Amino acid sequence: MNLLSYFSILHIILIFSGAFIIGLAKAGLKGIEMLNVTIMALVFGGKGSTGIVLPLLCAADIAAVIYYNRHAQWNHFWKLIPWMAVGILIGVVVGKDMDETIFRKIMAGIIMVTVIIMLVMEFNRIIDVPHNKFFAAGTGLVSGFTTMLGNLAGAFSNIYFLALRMTKNDFIGTAAWIFLVINLFKLPFQAFYWKNITSSTLLIDLYLLPALFLGFWLGLKIVNRINDNNYHKVVIILTLAGAIFIFFR
Repeated sequence: MNLLSYFSILHIILIFSGAFIIGLAKAGLKGIEMLNVTIMALVFGGKGSTGIVLPLLCAADIAAVIYYNRHAQWNHFWKLIPWMAVGILIGVVVGKDMDETIFRKIMAGIIMVTVIIMLVMEFNRIIDVPHNKFFAAGTGLVSGFTTMLGNLAGAFSNIYFLALRMTKNDFIGTAAWIFLVINLFKLPFQAFYWKNITSSTLLIDLYLLPALFLGFWLGLKIVNRINDNNYHKVVIILTLAGAIFIFFR
């Protein structure tokens, strides 16, 4: 496939940028992935873009697990995974025939809720976010639902890990395993039920892999220079910036 025959130069720049951003995010620059959601949706549409992005996410998740594997906190993994799976199943049914306009509005609304929650957490220091099964269940359900509809679970998982004040590497390592399992779980639904993943979309993904791994390599360099205290601030800033960007696009 010649990408130039299918896309304009601008669209090619956008989709390669989107793949590069996925690499940055999976290397540990959490929050920046929402820019990718917007970029890919501009080219492929809201729901159509999920079929392009999902295989790229799986490839980046594998790289992240290889690099951060020893830092995974398995107690938090098992708290979230079952609820995220339930959320995905709900998203599979609700999202299959959803109108594109409604789909985009739901995505934007979810992001704005995320912005409000993160602002309250950041500026109202007296709030004690619950560290119990109900908090994990709620976060998991919403994350699973939003990841199926628009690969937006990162925003909600960021809230969860920020609330727990996890160290940088534990945050990234645990998230890497969670999203590897969840994204692999989503693959058959996207391919066989929504029919968003085809031989053509996989070929596009193949072209985008170099940009993805370049972003991952650069992301590792950047994250390694950020200490634990500043890392939490960076995640909040990137998540809020991404949320505002996707809402007003």
